[in-house]
Amino acid sequence: MTGQTLTPSSCGALRIEQLVKQYRPGQPVLKSISFAVQGTGLTSIIGPSGTGKSTLIRCINRLVDPTSGKIMLQADGQAVDMAQLKGADLRRARRRIGMVFQEYNLVERLTVMENVLTGRLGYLSAWRAWRRKFDEADIQQAFELLQVVGLATFASQRADALSGGQRQRVGIARALMQQPALLLADEPTSSLDPKTSVEIIQLLHEQGVRRGIPVMVNIHDVELARRYSSRIIGMTGGHVVFDGAPGELTDEHLNTIYGGRAWLN
Repeated sequence: MTGQTLTPSSCGALRIEQLVKQYRPGQPVLKSISFAVQGTGLTSIIGPSGTGKSTLIRCINRLVDPTSGKIMLQADGQAVDMAQLKGADLRRARRRIGMVFQEYNLVERLTVMENVLTGRLGYLSAWRAWRRKFDEADIQQAFELLQVVGLATFASQRADALSGGQRQRVGIARALMQQPALLLADEPTSSLDPKTSVEIIQLLHEQGVRRGIPVMVNIHDVELARRYSSRIIGMTGGHVVFDGAPGELTDEHLNTIYGGRAWLN
C-alpha cells in the first residue's frame, strides 16, 4: 500500500484501541472500545439493540468512519491502521475483510455465480471489473465455494429466486471469495428461522476454522452464541462489559448486558 508504512505485527488479526464513534458531537455510540482478536475461532458480539454492535462491525471495515482510535488489521504478516486509510489504500485493505450482511446485499438480477464472483472485484483492474472479466481460477474457486455452502446446483439461478437462508449462503460464499484475513457478519441470522440460523452460524464457524481466520458475528441469539463461539463480547451503552469464554457468561453478566431479569426465565 502507498501512503502508509506497514510494519510486521504479532498482535493477532485485529486489535482495536480506544475506538470512539459519534454521529453527533458529544453523543458517542462507541465509547473507547479496546480488544484484540487473535487466531481462529468465532467471536460473538451480543447486547441490546442500539448499543453499538453494528456500528462496531461497520467501523472495522470502514463502512462507517470512526471518530477516533485505532483499528489495526493484520494480513499477510503486516499490520495497518484501518482508521487512517483513505482512497486506494483503503480499498486494498478492505478486500481482506469479508463482510456478511443482515439484508444479504446481493444484486438481485444477477445469478448466484455472478454474485459470488463479485467478491473478486477488488482484485481486478477498473476495466476488467467493469466488464466482469474474471480469471478461470476465480470461476473455479466460485464453483468450489458454492459446493461448500451447499448451493452448487443453484449457480445459474437469479438471486431473487432464492430463500433467505440461501441468499445468506451466497453472501458467505461472496465474502470468502475475497480470501479474507478477517470475516465479519452483521446480524446474519436476524431474518432467518431457528433451524437455518443454526446452519448459518455453524457454516461461519466451520469456515473460520478451515481457513484459519477469525470470524466476528454480531448476534442477538445468546444461546446460539454460546453454542458456537470460542469467545463472547457483551456490549451495553457503547461499552464492553463482558469479554470471555461462553462458559464464563453467567445470568448476572446477562443482566448487566441487557438489564432486567424477566427475560432470563
